[in-house]
Amino acid sequence: MAAMSENRPVARKKAVRVGLEVLLDAGSDVVRGRRIGLITNHTGVTRELVHGIDVLRRQGECRLEALLGPEHGVRGDAAAGQTVDNQVDPETGLPVFSLYGAQRRPTPEMLKGLDTLVFDLQDIGARYYTYMATLGLALDAAGEAGIDFVVLDRPNPLGGVTMDGNVLDPAFASFVGPYPVPVRHGLTAGELARLYQGEFGAGRGCHLTVVPMDGWRRSMWYDQTGWPWVPPTPNSTSLEMAALYPGTCLIEGTNASEGRGTTKPFECLGAPWVDAARLAGDLTDKGLPGVFFRPAHFTPTVSKHAGQLCHGVQVHLVDREAGRAVRLGLELVESLRRLFPNDFGWREARREDHAAGKEAGGKAGGALPDGAARRPFDLLAGTDRWRLEMEGGRGPADIEADWQAELAAFDSRRRPYLLY
Repeated sequence: MAAMSENRPVARKKAVRVGLEVLLDAGSDVVRGRRIGLITNHTGVTRELVHGIDVLRRQGECRLEALLGPEHGVRGDAAAGQTVDNQVDPETGLPVFSLYGAQRRPTPEMLKGLDTLVFDLQDIGARYYTYMATLGLALDAAGEAGIDFVVLDRPNPLGGVTMDGNVLDPAFASFVGPYPVPVRHGLTAGELARLYQGEFGAGRGCHLTVVPMDGWRRSMWYDQTGWPWVPPTPNSTSLEMAALYPGTCLIEGTNASEGRGTTKPFECLGAPWVDAARLAGDLTDKGLPGVFFRPAHFTPTVSKHAGQLCHGVQVHLVDREAGRAVRLGLELVESLRRLFPNDFGWREARREDHAAGKEAGGKAGGALPDGAARRPFDLLAGTDRWRLEMEGGRGPADIEADWQAELAAFDSRRRPYLLY
């Protein structure tokens, strides 16, 4: 038997420095002497997990006057979709203005007395994530108020090379898709801000500065950055979940559970009326790359089918480079529709979804007309074509083929705004 190796210290991987750290190290003029409002949450930390709120207050080069929080709140303690109220931050005494309550964009009252808005949030890399809608609305508000806007950049957890899914139709703009970008867009928050301003007119006239990362490469997944995983939202439990989310989030637009209220949200999917073995077998027979399917049984504690035993599948990601999540999501929906036609259904359109769409999508060139409303699945898809074509018998492979030209065109459109 070979001798056991000696215990030696493992070389520490050089970590990417995010925009917050670059700003602090450089003592940047973009905040020196400025009165700032910080749009952030629990993810706005240094690699040592010290919050940007604390380091900016200690730094002394700027005056932190207010905090503004997206969905889930500044401290990340609100559930998905839960309305968040304005408050006073108990740790700092600073006013906290909610951008996921009565207002979803900063108001003149929130910005009163500020010179600069600073945005520091960890995104997940999918169009549905509401943080990037908050980014666009805040950029607009800064432009209208005549104040500067600074993005402290952070990694796209899914990397910056691969794109997936269709480009959103502006007629379906909403808070889960404010601008015509692909489902998996391959951009950082800083690059999206530049794209939003340069291509779609967000924050027109606003002086936008992106503090870029140091050491991030487009080929990097999050676990290659040297950073610990801080869940961007309560259900963003792992990088594997994030990689699947651009596809499995589509289940939110149906009456099946996307696994909220379980230990594997967006990885375990099903409903009380599903035959788990039948669904897993059907999906396995499709031969989708990069994933395996296992029959699974779970009882959600919240959201759809809370307290009911559900049957379905757990999606196991075995090759993240080969997997194509959006096609996977369509295949899941197609199998549920075909195997369980008497039980499957689309979630109904809601007026509040329409209202959020008009607010978030107005600058995207296609807010919905008065009196209109869209199904949640269509808002996620950024089109009603997917739903209508599946109802008409068209398969996910054909739908996937349709968006390839859109991705190629968007790739050319995004190139002037890339920072890495």
